[in-house]
Amino acid sequence: MEKNEIENLREKVTCAIVLEAAGWKVDLKESTRRAVKFRRGDGEIIIVIHDGRGWFDPLSPKKGDIFDLAEHLGADGFVAACEQLAGLIGFVPSQPAWIRLRRPALAISISERWQRRPRPRPGSTTWRYLTAERALPDDVLRRAIALDCLREGPHGSMWAAHRSASGALTGWEERGPTWRGFATDGAKELFRFGPASAERICVTEAAIDAMSLATIEVQRSDTLYVSTGGGWSPVTDEALRRIAAPGHTRLVAATDNNRQGEVYAERIQAIAAEAGAGYVRSRPRGDDWNEDLKALLARFSDQRLVAHA
Repeated sequence: MEKNEIENLREKVTCAIVLEAAGWKVDLKESTRRAVKFRRGDGEIIIVIHDGRGWFDPLSPKKGDIFDLAEHLGADGFVAACEQLAGLIGFVPSQPAWIRLRRPALAISISERWQRRPRPRPGSTTWRYLTAERALPDDVLRRAIALDCLREGPHGSMWAAHRSASGALTGWEERGPTWRGFATDGAKELFRFGPASAERICVTEAAIDAMSLATIEVQRSDTLYVSTGGGWSPVTDEALRRIAAPGHTRLVAATDNNRQGEVYAERIQAIAAEAGAGYVRSRPRGDDWNEDLKALLARFSDQRLVAHA
């Protein structure tokens, strides 16, 4: 194909079109405007980014543009991929409502939006969500608030700050009873809970898991608990590499107890090996550390009931 024909394909065919034509479905609950998660069958996942122009597989190193995606889905080489994509010109996706969810760029900065939200306080809907539904104890929340890690989001949700190594706010995880996402126009780096100079770094996939593990471990003073925010961005990868100091740091892969968690654990192990840092794999008994925390508290409550019987 001529170069102008290839560019025409890039312009008219998106990764979302390729996936939908191949039978993949959008997981709206797990998607954000900037990262749309597609699923097919049991366990196959593709994340579409860059307004439909890029993609990556969170369970493998595979990523690229529409041509790479066509080959990933079965096209036999670049020429076959071009022919397949040409046949999709004019294909109308069945998810136009997702496009209409786009909003104009916000006039205020990430930092200003963060400062405008109140800190969680006892009795508030966010506090009740974190203590009742997520079983996080008051003292852990107070410490996180003192470190300026948390804000109250809309409708009783929680905002958990992602910051750079210098402490600059880059965005926040959004979690609530019926909502999960990431700050619009924000960037995932790391949620950080604990001393920045800690030699032991526990890497989880969500801020709530980081605080749950801190609770289970009684907030070890030698540990920094971090969260990647449910993804693995290049910025997150760079941040972990900066943390991993040769001979002085131990990276603990405290990711979820599932396939995705194992993939992330392998990446953490590779970073530790390249940096000459220590490495440990720590799996929750359940799917994640918040599930373990709730199970632990339930067992403790049962034991108290037996003791008082």
